[in-house]
Amino acid sequence: MKYPDVESSTLEFKQEMPQNEQIVKTVIGFCNQNGGKLIIGVTDNGSIVGLSSEKAAMAIESLSKAIYDASTPPILPLVYTQTIDDKTLLVIEVSSGTNKPYYRKSEGLEKGTYIRLGSMTLRATPDLIEELKWQARGKEFDRMPVYETTENDLDEKKIQEFIQSRNFQTTAKISQEFLRSYYLITQEHAHTYATTAGILLFGKKPQYFFSEAMIICSHFKGIEGREAIASIDCEGTLFEQFERAFDFIISRLSKSFTIEGRRREEILEIPQKAIREALLNMIVHRNYHQKSPSKIAIYQNRIEFFSPGTFFGPLNEQTLKLGLSFIRNTAICKTFREANYIEKMGSGFITIFKSYEERGLKPPSIIEGEGFVKCILPRETASKEEHLSEDELQPILALFDVAVEITVADVIKRLGLSRTTAGRRLNTLIKLGKLKKKGAGRGTLYFLPK
Repeated sequence: MKYPDVESSTLEFKQEMPQNEQIVKTVIGFCNQNGGKLIIGVTDNGSIVGLSSEKAAMAIESLSKAIYDASTPPILPLVYTQTIDDKTLLVIEVSSGTNKPYYRKSEGLEKGTYIRLGSMTLRATPDLIEELKWQARGKEFDRMPVYETTENDLDEKKIQEFIQSRNFQTTAKISQEFLRSYYLITQEHAHTYATTAGILLFGKKPQYFFSEAMIICSHFKGIEGREAIASIDCEGTLFEQFERAFDFIISRLSKSFTIEGRRREEILEIPQKAIREALLNMIVHRNYHQKSPSKIAIYQNRIEFFSPGTFFGPLNEQTLKLGLSFIRNTAICKTFREANYIEKMGSGFITIFKSYEERGLKPPSIIEGEGFVKCILPRETASKEEHLSEDELQPILALFDVAVEITVADVIKRLGLSRTTAGRRLNTLIKLGKLKKKGAGRGTLYFLPK
């Protein structure tokens, strides 16, 4: 029997009782983000194997104290058993902590702070530790002061254009009260500073203060590799970056035409609204504290939107399809929404998936990596049958000389392929009837048909 949920940033499975050290790291990762459960007695692919009642009872007695003693600030988890299909599972559950960052006492703050990334527990970087501190104080990076600035570093003309573009009719004058209401300026110790949001949205020279707050757009030859056909750096305010990046993407895609009455209608190869929403999500929700640019890569079969920073909340591809949204940059989001760029928070990814479904195209995918989120929009060519040579497919089949089942990770590691290429070749072998698969997500297994 399978467990009803799958591994995620808030759920982890272990078949056997792990060492206390690993349990503490996982629990700390949960507390530093959105809480979660560690369930012991379930395999990686979700199969319920259970634990002996004696092991579960011993663990309940000792684990709470072990976790409490090993963590700083102290964490007191809820440890209990759960019975499914007459099998006993041990559950260690914690909520999101309010005194972040939490860390292992023996390793200290810098080395002992852990976070959850998808279904993995990883050591937090200094930037992430700093962000956890802000969260504990109820602060957001886009509202924080940029200490080298003054109110004069904001462009009044750009602010006035925003006022006139807002989706309600009331007018306003540019005053300190207005700028504070949109978190464009803040005051500390009788000094007025522009905020991160103020500089990024309406700054005269945004890249002077945030050199990596930009978008690099590149069009590459073929379906992988780095041979660029065209490339531009989109700088300026976030609004200016959006316009430049959007125009670049549209200019690199194929178009077709239909005649409706006397008019000729231009149709882009993929839904234009999906491009718009993917670009807006990348700009509005990225982590601007991370010193790396956003990137857009256009390949023959897809467009990749690469955004620095992980999801701000317990999100994955399924929850995004349901319209869940957690806002990292509230000041930036508010301004984009009132400027008519965003209709409703949480609707962006719904629009992306729905627009692809309406066109009958291969669905987009969302990947959360170590310090980045990537949204991949397949191009129309990806929906057509891909012809791969036997020389490209045979190395995967050869892996079954020494294995009964393989995963995508096995193909990546043993053949040195990218995840995209490995997945494409495995799917082609399935279409050809040479492989079958079972499971889903990271637990997907591929095997030879009988």
